[in-house]
Amino acid sequence: MAISIRKMLGAACLAAGLLSGSAYAEDIIVATGSGFVPFHFKEGDVMAGFDIDVWDAIAKDAGLTYTLQAMDFNGIIPALQTGQVQASIAAMTINETRAKVVDFSDGYYESDFLFMVPADSELTGGDDMDGKVIAVKTGTTGQAYAKEHFPNAELRLFPNGENAYLEVMSGRADASLQDKPNVLYFIKMNGEGRVKGVGDAMQAEDYGIAFPKGSDLRERVNASLAKIKADGSYAAIYRKWFDADPPAN
Repeated sequence: MAISIRKMLGAACLAAGLLSGSAYAEDIIVATGSGFVPFHFKEGDVMAGFDIDVWDAIAKDAGLTYTLQAMDFNGIIPALQTGQVQASIAAMTINETRAKVVDFSDGYYESDFLFMVPADSELTGGDDMDGKVIAVKTGTTGQAYAKEHFPNAELRLFPNGENAYLEVMSGRADASLQDKPNVLYFIKMNGEGRVKGVGDAMQAEDYGIAFPKGSDLRERVNASLAKIKADGSYAAIYRKWFDADPPAN
């Protein structure tokens, strides 16, 4: 009889928790990349960056508790598909190919591509890349763009963006093609006087938060994303990391 009473009490508590709405917090695992400044990177023992702050603001509004899990970018979509993680914020571009296997939130950042080359390089942009070595991050739209638009260049692939940059700084690659804000941030923080950005920015795209197909988190996150954009929280985070106001929609 005691066992039955405990079961009944447990069920009643569970029902009360489910009905309490705002009091209910959901524990999820959220994947992020292993390093892509200023969006996500390790600062001491914790992850920091624009992505991390945006997600934290969304999670607080949506009533989600979470654990961040950093991983190589190329492993994030498989982790979503197999249920190892329930969401990912990792400067991931929304495109048709990815949207076939994961669901995306509304866009939370618009980006484009830019070349980084040695400071003394005579390269001026994409027209100069025939026969050159371009370092790119594996699994990114930058890799796909470089493959399509610079077929006569040699692509050298790396699991994270920083290693691709170091390949340029060490003289083993002629250029790296990555997202413009990341290129400019790296130059400012690590490569001033040693590397530079060249050429026009290419192919503007939106970053989205990714979920397993059919996840009910998508609508909750979209609602909270819209809310933090409306109340000024998003703009404050944007200014913190980019020292500028977000572009007007």
